[in-house]
Amino acid sequence: MSRNHDRELSEALFQKLETITAHADQTAVPFSVMSVGELRKMKKFRFQLLHRWLVAHFAPCRAADIAGGKGLLALLLQESGWETAVIDPIHQTLPDKYKDIGSNQRVKVAATTQVRHWNKPFAAAMGDSFDLLIGMHAHGCNIAIVEAAAAFGCGFVLFPCCVIDEPFYPPIGVDWLECVAEYAVGKGIAVTPFRLNFKGQNIGLYGAGQRLRRLG
Repeated sequence: MSRNHDRELSEALFQKLETITAHADQTAVPFSVMSVGELRKMKKFRFQLLHRWLVAHFAPCRAADIAGGKGLLALLLQESGWETAVIDPIHQTLPDKYKDIGSNQRVKVAATTQVRHWNKPFAAAMGDSFDLLIGMHAHGCNIAIVEAAAAFGCGFVLFPCCVIDEPFYPPIGVDWLECVAEYAVGKGIAVTPFRLNFKGQNIGLYGAGQRLRRLG
């Protein structure tokens, strides 16, 4: 009962986001629903799922993974021909291995492999150096990312989750995702909600901006 209730709430939220962000060139992104067990397993692959989604929808570009931690997403994009950087005040080294979602095999990361790091908190002015700003766990940076997109025309992909150190907070009964979407729309940005196939907060928001080249 609880699982069905959670699914219904997620679907209701997604429909609200579609209403908030409705615009002329909005295209629905296909989404298939797995069993709860499969979704739970897929959560640990969320960076690889986002990598797949990005390379399927956009041409290689200059991308910043904000609060990107160890830099796995930046590495995967780098290996796909993208120019990437991790913006995070706390520098972490790349993992020495990861499990590939396609082959189900462990992939070793050479000790000499590197991704570029900006060891500082994200500020909206940094957006001028990138075509795409990515925030999968960008606590305290979601609104700054939207402001950068509005100022410089860069695209963004966000998975707003916890509300930590943001300039404002959602009213009682309003989801943070709705607030971020409304803020972006208010800035004149064409925003589209989408979902990745893993359990948890799997609803993202993206704006292609003026710098990204969409594929397909």
